[in-house]
Parts: sequence; structure tokens; C-alpha cells
Amino acid sequence: QLQLVESGGGLVQPGGSLRLSCAASGFTSDYYAIGWFRQAPGKEREGVSCIGSSGNSTNYADSVKGRFTISRDSAKNTVYLQMDSLKPEDTAVYYCAAEEGRLYCWPDINVDDEYDYWGQGTQVTVSS
Repeated sequence: QLQLVESGGGLVQPGGSLRLSCAASGFTSDYYAIGWFRQAPGKEREGVSCIGSSGNSTNYADSVKGRFTISRDSAKNTVYLQMDSLKPEDTAVYYCAAEEGRLYCWPDINVDDEYDYWGQGTQVTVSS
């Protein structure tokens, strides 16, 4: 059974850092892209970042460029989202999603209907 599990969310002060993890299980190969999305209360879901199956293709939303870094450890079947210089507007539930067979990220970071599997989400709250 294919499964994605997010972890690493929590409460952090503005300017702080968190590292989210997305652990994948049940995939028969490493040939899948991972996207991170977030949804704040009363707002639509938005794309945050993506990494292709090779790890060489990445994409970021303009709002997080220079502050967030995505990476993947194929040996651990895990994708990380390092979030630095966090702002209150980063507060949201963060989800990871997997699209099998995708080598490169979609140019539009908000493409979400192509992803096949989704995690349950992890809450990130940035507040003093």
C-alpha cells in the first residue's frame, strides 16, 4: 500500500526554522516526484515546492524562494522541506504528494491534480 507520512510540524516563533519530512512507503521504484502544498484556514491550497525523481529538478513558490529548501534522500525514501526565516503567513497545514513517473517538476508550482497520493498533513504555526 502506497503511503506518505508527513512529520516535523509545530509551533515556532517568527524568524525560526522547521524541517518537515515526507516519508514514502510502498513505492516499487524511486521514479516519482514529490510536491509540498499548504492550506491556511479560509484559503485555497497552494503549491510550496517540488522535487523531481532525480532530485535535480526543483521548484519553489515565489513566496518561499530563498527561505525554503527541498531535498530528498532516496536511501530513506524521504523528502525534506527545510523552512528558515519563517513568517506568520507561513502558518498552514502542510501536505506532501507524490506523482509516479514524473522526472521533472511541473513549471506551475500550483499544479496539484496530477499527484496520485497525498499525506495526511502536518500543522505549522508561526507565532510569537
